[in-house]
Amino acid sequence: MQGMLTTEQIAQFKERLSKERAILEEELGKLGTRNPSNLTDWVANKPDGEIFGADKSDNADIIEAQQENNATMNELEGRLNLVLKAQGKIEAGTFGTCEVSGEDIEIQRLEANPAARTSMAHMDKEAFLS
Repeated sequence: MQGMLTTEQIAQFKERLSKERAILEEELGKLGTRNPSNLTDWVANKPDGEIFGADKSDNADIIEAQQENNATMNELEGRLNLVLKAQGKIEAGTFGTCEVSGEDIEIQRLEANPAARTSMAHMDKEAFLS
C-alpha cells in the first residue's frame, strides 16, 4: 500500500523519476560505459582522442582526467541507484514509505526528492541503509 499518496501523485512521481533516470543515464553515457560483466556498474572512459604512450606526464594527465570522471560518475551512479530503487518501490506498491519507521514519508520531502528513502525524522539514518 502506498500510504497517503493518491494515484495521481504516484503517477507524477513516476514520471519525474523516469525523466531523472534518463538524464542520469545520458550523463553517465557521456563519461563512461556500462561494465559488460555488471550492467548496473559504469566505468569511466579515457578522454576522447587520448592514448597512453611513452610520455609519463601525458599518461598522468589521462589518468587524472579519468579519476575526475570516475568521481563524477560515482555521484551520478549513486543517484541513479536511488532513482531505480524508488521506481522499484512504485512497482512494488511501497513508494513513499520510510525504510526506518515504516511510516509515510512527508509529501514535501518526496516533492523535494522523489527518491527519498526515509521520512524527515529519519533523514540522518538514510546514509546507513543498505
